[in-house]
Amino acid sequence: MTYPYFTKGLSDRPSTPAREIATLDRAQMDDAANYVVPEGLSHAVNVALTLGMPLLVTGEPGCGKTQLAFALAHELQAEPVLKFETKSTSAARDLFYTFDALTAFKVREAYDPRHFIEYGPLGRAILEAFAADHPGIRAFLPGGDAPAFKHNGPRRSVVLIDEVDKAPRDFPNDLLNEIERLYFRVPELRNIGTPGADSGRIEIPPKLRPIIIVTSNSEKNLPEPFLRRCIYYHIDFPAQADMERIVAMRVAGLAEGSTLLASAVRFFYDLRSQTASGIQFDRMPSTAEFINWLQILMIRDAKPGDDLQALAPLVLETITTLGKTSDDQKAILTFATNTLKGK
Repeated sequence: MTYPYFTKGLSDRPSTPAREIATLDRAQMDDAANYVVPEGLSHAVNVALTLGMPLLVTGEPGCGKTQLAFALAHELQAEPVLKFETKSTSAARDLFYTFDALTAFKVREAYDPRHFIEYGPLGRAILEAFAADHPGIRAFLPGGDAPAFKHNGPRRSVVLIDEVDKAPRDFPNDLLNEIERLYFRVPELRNIGTPGADSGRIEIPPKLRPIIIVTSNSEKNLPEPFLRRCIYYHIDFPAQADMERIVAMRVAGLAEGSTLLASAVRFFYDLRSQTASGIQFDRMPSTAEFINWLQILMIRDAKPGDDLQALAPLVLETITTLGKTSDDQKAILTFATNTLKGK
């Protein structure tokens, strides 16, 4: 069966069984090779790589901050990305390791405490910058049949600390020395530290030091000491020509310069412009929502040679994909209705 799959309230036709619904294959959308990098961002990445400093990237939600880490790992042949998803409850220690104290307590007999440790993204990247038989690393790796993780070093990793502004205020401050000197300690293992913890020097070889990308939606300011330890770049919203290129790389069958893409981009930029639309958005529609909207248009048999006005019923049926609040969706629908009528 074809779209719509869920027909309740739309027609008398039975809904499509779940096993027969062909959900969108997002492989092209998520392919790191299709990431479009602004020139300024490329320069910032190269500065961070040269200086061995974390790169802090800001920009509105949906602008591609997170995808940068995956594109970088792909280009530098350093996959997979080690990703830390920051939460409001995150502690700095979580970036390096967590210790399952409850399970350790329940195991009454003597047992290797390393079996209750799970190394976080930066902790893993530091450990895997050394060979598993390195004298400063062996003590962190459990033996037996169930190691905490498979050590794949020595290798260089890309570490993504995503949406750091979600964390408690102390989170960045608690990372200052560790993120600069690339070491950590584990009190549960008699406070042993990785190489460099005692000397105060970075002992990871320069070509194996983790490449750290930090993203922020700027929901709150980050502490000055943390900012001083980072290279900073803000991703601006792309120009219309760049947006066409971005979409063409991510939406199958929609080529740069096509009538549909050109008219959709013009509409989208007018929508975002308060001068043109008069809308005070609760949440400004982002690149991510725009790509999702174009995906559904293509799935619904829109053709690259179509103009938006020729697709007016389909546009009005799907346009609320761009909004994330009730008020925004109503305003977007009104703007689209008036635009398609030529008002």
